[in-house]
Amino acid sequence: MTQTVARTDTTAETSPAPRSTEVTAPARQNRLTTEEGKISVAEGVVQKIAGIACREIGGVHAMGTGGSRAFGAIRERVPGSRGPNVAQGVGVEVGETEAAVDLDIVVEYGVSIADLGRGIQRNVKQTVERMTGLEVVEVNINVDDVHLPESGEAQEESRVS
Repeated sequence: MTQTVARTDTTAETSPAPRSTEVTAPARQNRLTTEEGKISVAEGVVQKIAGIACREIGGVHAMGTGGSRAFGAIRERVPGSRGPNVAQGVGVEVGETEAAVDLDIVVEYGVSIADLGRGIQRNVKQTVERMTGLEVVEVNINVDDVHLPESGEAQEESRVS
């Protein structure tokens, strides 16, 4: 007697799982929470840092909207005032680990606004992140005006000697 055994081919797929092509960024370490406690940064601190960092870029004539610049000019002339307000024209939103910065600026005539804006964004982001440990998620720039040189301010150089 011969016995026949039916054979069923059930091949289980043993190929490795498809690899994900998604690149994930390394987790950003929160520099403001330590074993010793928590560090918080006030909005006014971020405003001052961002204002100074913005003014460091050549081509920025002034900061703030027309009304705030006028009020600032009066304030500077008052005896006993603390001088110019470096946070003028700077708005910020500060969370526990992130910050967003809004800047109102007046540019010098002849400066490329796009290039100036990128330079300001880069400098403000780097400076605020380095000094505060906050991640700057955006730096928005609003160009309110262009400063035109007055006749006494701009003396054209002669093209010939």
